[in-house]
Amino acid sequence: MKIRVNGEEKKLELDKENALLSKALNHMGYKPNTIVVELNNLIINSMKWEKVKLKDGDNLEIVSIVGGG
Repeated sequence: MKIRVNGEEKKLELDKENALLSKALNHMGYKPNTIVVELNNLIINSMKWEKVKLKDGDNLEIVSIVGGG
């Protein structure tokens, strides 16, 4: 499956039945408690990541949350 992540095309080895957003994020090495995810111009609540399925051509924007002072 090919998707765009932050403007860069990525190929993920996920079958269509298992192409959950949560699995894709884990596969790419993202930590769920430190990111905000937008899928096709819509912010996805982290509680729904286990239910949202990705499909070929989807566009993800992933923003990392950084603390500081």
